[in-house]
Amino acid sequence: MCEFCVQHGDGKKWYLQAENYAADLTSDVARREFVVDFVTGFDRRMRRNIPLLKVVCAAPGPVRSAFTAITRPRQMADHFGQPVPIEECERIFDIATSITQLPCVCRHFAGTPERGYCLGVTVTPQDDLFAEAFRDYAGGPDTSAFQRLTREQGMAVLARAEDEGLMHSVWTFKSPFIAAICNCNLASGCMAMKSTLTLGYQTMWKGEYLARVDEGACVGCGACVERCPFDALTLDPRRVAVVDAAACYGCGICRSACPADALELEDRVAIT
Repeated sequence: MCEFCVQHGDGKKWYLQAENYAADLTSDVARREFVVDFVTGFDRRMRRNIPLLKVVCAAPGPVRSAFTAITRPRQMADHFGQPVPIEECERIFDIATSITQLPCVCRHFAGTPERGYCLGVTVTPQDDLFAEAFRDYAGGPDTSAFQRLTREQGMAVLARAEDEGLMHSVWTFKSPFIAAICNCNLASGCMAMKSTLTLGYQTMWKGEYLARVDEGACVGCGACVERCPFDALTLDPRRVAVVDAAACYGCGICRSACPADALELEDRVAIT
């Protein structure tokens, strides 16, 4: 069980607890200000932070450890994410009944194509807040308005993301309150993955599951290896897929690539 489930989920999956989806972001001044500042200042912070993180990443171990000790609690208190398989995204939609398609701040910064990959998940509509946060974004089919989605439309967005090899992750804005599901990978410009996996600054934590391969069913095609956003899958000399448990984040996207249904997710705690 992850530390967030202990702290914010009473021993259950923290992102499936209704109390972690605030009813009204608009009236919560501190969270509203945080969301607006997060979006409007994202590009500026990334231009400042990426060079700094590169310096820290190249620094001696004690310097990196000291930096982590200072920054990790702050990150956890303000904004963190965790991969979630598509089945549990569906359960999230049952709790956070308002689903809004939003521009992606990471793709905006990276200049990669925007197709409505990020979803605001709240209990009540937050149109005014989203309009304030994204006020400076360029117009276009995905940013000129915020499209409210039905549960079925939201699931269709997630299915399209899986087809493109994009993992789903939930994100807090002033923890433990969740406000978004993102769909991304390194190639799409995901700054959370870049900072966590390549720059040594953790903003994303491993999910609650691990992928498992049915060796008897695996046909050795390597499609899962190509799709895994975390490079956690390889083919062994027998041409059977192998999961590196230390690298697997439990997103489950590998399953969408497997023509033989040879992959499934198992509870991380039960098998580690």
